[in-house]
Amino acid sequence: MNIEIICIGSLKEPYLKEAEAEYLKRLTPYCKVGVTELRESRLPKNAGAAEEEAVRRSEGEALLAAAEKGYLIALDPRGKQQPSEKFAGTIQKLATDGKSTLIFLIGGSLGLPETVRGKADAVLSFSEMTFPHQLMRIILLEQIYRAQKIMRGETYHK
Repeated sequence: MNIEIICIGSLKEPYLKEAEAEYLKRLTPYCKVGVTELRESRLPKNAGAAEEEAVRRSEGEALLAAAEKGYLIALDPRGKQQPSEKFAGTIQKLATDGKSTLIFLIGGSLGLPETVRGKADAVLSFSEMTFPHQLMRIILLEQIYRAQKIMRGETYHK
């Protein structure tokens, strides 16, 4: 299985870069995982709702343009939540159904526009809480790793 994470913004903090590298290393025996970072759009100071929507739209267009063929999963707080076991089952079922490439989309600090949610094959939420988009990438990588371990019945998930 191929997994691509396409996200707005880059990791700046060393501890997040180290966490990403660790999970990418751990995932190597299980699947191919790539991360594509896209530039954040500039938001003027004291931006209004229209300017924020323009940034969301611009970043959303960039995400969709970068997403080649694959099963699109948008990460959004308004998406469907599921426990780790069900997430693992979903990944397994997608692979069984011939979806060999999963593409996870992570928006910028303002989130995703409706166009991205509308074009996604699935919209997934990890929590009703708000997380920084850089941290969300690490949480996603950890859950992908956990899913791989669950699917193989290996110890890690408790």
